[in-house]
Amino acid sequence: MSAVVTDTDTPAPTAPASGLRPVRRRRVRPGKILLSGLGLLLALVWVFPVYWMMNSALTPDAILGADTPNFFPVHFTLTNLSSVLTDSGFLNALGMSVMVTFLTIALVLAFAFLAALAISRWRFRGRTSFILAVLFIQMLPAEGLFIAQYQMMSSLGLLNQVIGISVLYVAMLVPFTVWMLRGFVAGVPIELEEAAMVDGLSRPKAFIRITFPLLAPGLIASGVYAFLQAWNEFTTALVILPAESAQTLPIWLRSFLSASANRGINWAEVMAASTLIAVPVIIFFLFVQGRMTSGLVSGAVKG
Repeated sequence: MSAVVTDTDTPAPTAPASGLRPVRRRRVRPGKILLSGLGLLLALVWVFPVYWMMNSALTPDAILGADTPNFFPVHFTLTNLSSVLTDSGFLNALGMSVMVTFLTIALVLAFAFLAALAISRWRFRGRTSFILAVLFIQMLPAEGLFIAQYQMMSSLGLLNQVIGISVLYVAMLVPFTVWMLRGFVAGVPIELEEAAMVDGLSRPKAFIRITFPLLAPGLIASGVYAFLQAWNEFTTALVILPAESAQTLPIWLRSFLSASANRGINWAEVMAASTLIAVPVIIFFLFVQGRMTSGLVSGAVKG
């Protein structure tokens, strides 16, 4: 006789607890691990020069010039930073750079935003020619304009002046900033303003309350670009700011290096000066980076 199989011969599968799903283990792909490792390696290669600059700024020059490099500040010192801060020209150059940079940012964003708004939202005669002119200006080498810029600023009495170098920086940065902001403005649907106008808002109020907040990330990104260019620019400032009392930080760093070379280059102090110049850039980026990803258009219209 064949054996009779009952329900008790095979164990019944255990049902998961109510409301819980069995945990599925994700399979880690080797390609993903390889790409992650490659990205980490590239990040380390990019970060290492910045780290080495800061490490050198905190290391005595005698130890920095040794045959065996120290990758960690085991002989920590603030003497290099204090030597730079007590330099007579550093604070003057810092004030000059701050005034030039923030005046440049304000003017660049104002002009570029209005221009980007005009070429993105309105159709007018000469619009295509204007866009092509913006692209053409970007192709002009800056070195080819130095003589004309110097003569123009000299005839206007704007050499060694904040307004003079700021005007040149604005002319240099506005074309690319217009092109950058044009993409942000074109990415905001005009239907948002039209819907607000249907609800009773005027066109200016609809733009200020609806469209402008959505363009904030683009303005911040453009402001970061203008800040970096104006803060680090060297060649134009070297031509337009010949006086020692009107130097920006990059020009001051050059003169600081030249003065150090006369008595033997103190690389620890040079690295300390470079670190102090980079600190405002880091602080500015940390302040705005959280706002660069906010206010995106996605999700602005809810069905």
